[in-house]
Amino acid sequence: MAAGSLLALIDDIATVLDDVALMSKVAAKKTAGVLGDDLALNAQQVTGVNADRELPVVWAVAVGSLRNKAILVPAALAISAFLPQAITPLLMVGGAYLCFEGFEKLAHKFLHGAEDAAHKEELAAALASNADMRTVEQDKIKGAVRTDFILSAEIIVIALGVVNESGTTFGAQVAALVAVAIAMTVGVYGLVAAIVKIDDLGLYLSRRAGAFAQAVGRLLLAAAPRLMKTLSVVGTAAMFMVGGGIIGHAVEPLHHLAEGAAHAVAGVPAIGGLLAAIAPTAVDAVAGVLIGAVVLLAVTLVQRLRGKKH
Repeated sequence: MAAGSLLALIDDIATVLDDVALMSKVAAKKTAGVLGDDLALNAQQVTGVNADRELPVVWAVAVGSLRNKAILVPAALAISAFLPQAITPLLMVGGAYLCFEGFEKLAHKFLHGAEDAAHKEELAAALASNADMRTVEQDKIKGAVRTDFILSAEIIVIALGVVNESGTTFGAQVAALVAVAIAMTVGVYGLVAAIVKIDDLGLYLSRRAGAFAQAVGRLLLAAAPRLMKTLSVVGTAAMFMVGGGIIGHAVEPLHHLAEGAAHAVAGVPAIGGLLAAIAPTAVDAVAGVLIGAVVLLAVTLVQRLRGKKH
């Protein structure tokens, strides 16, 4: 009897683990699109520190990301259980913040070029001072963790939708969400760590004896700064695409506009399929830019009004 009960328990555990694995796999597929934006944003966020401090900064942001998800997983489950109608508005607020942050970067770049040049000089001076550089690092870590919170929220909500549809037990759903949260964090920040150390790998290979290793090393050294510049652009664009996409899915006219754009270009010979895949993202990005501009304008007006009152 005892042996039979033990076997039954093992069978139940195996069934639950199988359900968790299946839900985690489906949820991971659903969140893969956000994962790409998350990678671009975070790789861009943690650049600009001393080479020997890159991995500690990435680690600090990864720990912050795990803390974010430790807050978001139970919060998402609680909101889903007791106040499910609040999920969409909260996501929209997060999406608007991403659009605002992206547009603020663009506005600052084009309107405050002289200040940026002065900031670069300050950063160069900070590199010579460990005390100043620690402040720079902390600012970068805080900014990256803040951005990660919004992206992680979207990942958790998408995964939550998948596990809710599965009809499995609450425990299995929690386990699947935790598995997705950990896998996404390890995947994103493992790749971020690899990206920021490409130049070190290139330097190491360029000093090796073999001609092939040296050629690969020189190629990596030449590609590393270009990759970082590209990630900076892609990271800003990702803010608009993710933020605009979050709001676009919740606002019906924007959602229909994205679908209509995809349908309109689908018939173009040879490249219709590609254009149809790109069109919704392009609509989300444009919407993100416009939303970011509106939010920045509103924030600027509020700040000025508060300044006048004081």
